[in-house]
Amino acid sequence: MVGFRKGSSIVQNLDSYPSLAVRKIRVLSDGGLSAVANVFPHASHISPEYRHAFFGHRPSTLWLTGLSGAGKSTIAYALERLLLEKGQACCVLDGDNMRNHLSSDLGFTDRDRKENIRRTAEVARLMNDAGMLVITALISPYREDRAMARALIGADKFVEVHVSTTREVCEARDPKGLYAKARAGKIASFTGVSSPYESPLSAQITINTGMLAVEDATAVLFNHLADDFFHPKVA
Repeated sequence: MVGFRKGSSIVQNLDSYPSLAVRKIRVLSDGGLSAVANVFPHASHISPEYRHAFFGHRPSTLWLTGLSGAGKSTIAYALERLLLEKGQACCVLDGDNMRNHLSSDLGFTDRDRKENIRRTAEVARLMNDAGMLVITALISPYREDRAMARALIGADKFVEVHVSTTREVCEARDPKGLYAKARAGKIASFTGVSSPYESPLSAQITINTGMLAVEDATAVLFNHLADDFFHPKVA
């Protein structure tokens, strides 16, 4: 196994760096590891335990997945506001925002969708490493890609949230006019119309905004974080 420097020592176990381990496997499957063979993780001087105590929570990524118009972004930003009001450090990674910036070079092929998920998961992982709570809002239609995100972020931090609002309700809302464009043939590979959505098989949380108000949906997610990830801050 290739050794990785951590300060002055050599770390032979990649378990401490699951993000790096997953990337190495991916690169190997592409025929080589030159992209990461000479890259060494640099350890922070701040321990995860100190960050937990400082922020008053363990880091987590709530991964909101569902159809366009399901209410993912609406819930994500409502939850962000509530968390900040309660003094919890958090950030939203919204799918459209990612595609307007970090993933602006990507389209909507299956390969590009996977790469967008990978980039988002890597950013979420970095934010979790810094001690923050992260809320992602992406369609992320394929189970395989969401499993990759879980592996990159870490199963102990990853909370899959299925915003299960039905296609009929989403299409009736059509807040961005995308379903109408897809039905008119103006958008190719549109999830729920001309491209599939694979519902989670075992999401930790399921929310249907066709039946649950935004405030109530936000409370469900906040309470989950409070029960599983919050603890008192240091004085």
